Amino acid sequence: MSEVIYNRIAMLRAERGISRRQLAEALGVHYQTIGYLERGEYSPSLYLALRIAEYFEVAVEVIFSTAPFPRIGDQTA
Repeated sequence: MSEVIYNRIAMLRAERGISRRQLAEALGVHYQTIGYLERGEYSPSLYLALRIAEYFEVAVEVIFSTAPFPRIGDQTA
């Protein structure tokens, strides 16, 4: 079983007009780390996940999940 952590970082960045570099600087990480996180190539530490949630002012569960998030438009009525 692989331990994949799904996230909505790219979506939140896009909604707020924040670049990878800007987010990385705010969090004190390398900008490539943000890319690795967004692509699912790297799972954040609990500390980093909480800091990202704090930055976006949302609950950590809004950003991170162990199951894939439903695609926009895939919701059933």
